[in-house]
Amino acid sequence: MSNTLKTITVIGAGGKMGMRISANFQKSEYQVFYVENSPKAQEQVTAQGRELSDAASVVPVSDVVILAVPDIVLGKVSEGVVPQMKAGAILLTLDPAAAYANLIAHRDGIEYAVAHPCHPSVFLERYTKEEHADAFGGIAAVQHVAASYETGSDAQKEALSKVISVMYGPVEAVHWVTVTQLAYLEPTLVETVACMVGAFMKEALDETVKHSGVPEEAAKAMLYGHIQIALAVAFRATNPFSDACMIAMEYGREKIVKPDWKQIFDQKELDIVIARMLKIDAIKR
Repeated sequence: MSNTLKTITVIGAGGKMGMRISANFQKSEYQVFYVENSPKAQEQVTAQGRELSDAASVVPVSDVVILAVPDIVLGKVSEGVVPQMKAGAILLTLDPAAAYANLIAHRDGIEYAVAHPCHPSVFLERYTKEEHADAFGGIAAVQHVAASYETGSDAQKEALSKVISVMYGPVEAVHWVTVTQLAYLEPTLVETVACMVGAFMKEALDETVKHSGVPEEAAKAMLYGHIQIALAVAFRATNPFSDACMIAMEYGREKIVKPDWKQIFDQKELDIVIARMLKIDAIKR
């Protein structure tokens, strides 16, 4: 395979992620083909001035084929795409779950990669309204990307890094990990823990307003500000938590957090949560 990747096909170009990454590719120097089966989603693609292509025509000539489709259909979609790919091409997925569960169709001579956006950091210095408005990333705010590419040369990885930096741009850095490590990052670290905690804090906010009668705006002001300071103290040690706060935090752990919560980092638990996400009975090894 050439160390220069020039031709890209986006499968699922009219979906949520397909539209996001296609907008960035459309401004790039890559030759990009957009594939979408849903009539409604096709309208979204063409409305942005992107010409639709037939997968059977463009997949065989593409250096990189990106599957921007939901996790639960990745296996089925890959079964139709992989046989059409040229030798040395890269199949790139956006989430690690299906790759970790060995649901992606494999073929000798095809390289495999996963790349997932980290999203703009809560600690990111933002200077414009566009940067402040871009919570997801891929528009104005700088983000990092975690990616897996366990085969191929360093030169090929560097070429793929450029593709990834365009699709999720602006990107500060691409962090290379294994598929299993990427699965520990998402879902375990960021969905099982961080997203759950975020939703839990919203529930706590609603419960505070319901039970205490505190005006909602006052409760939001108190919580939003304390989320920021809590993260700054916990992650950057800007100032220590007060003695009284430490006592309240310990009480919270006793009441809310299970003593054995760290078992979520056991691989058998990772298998369980990914199987649930993919709606399959179990991960097969």
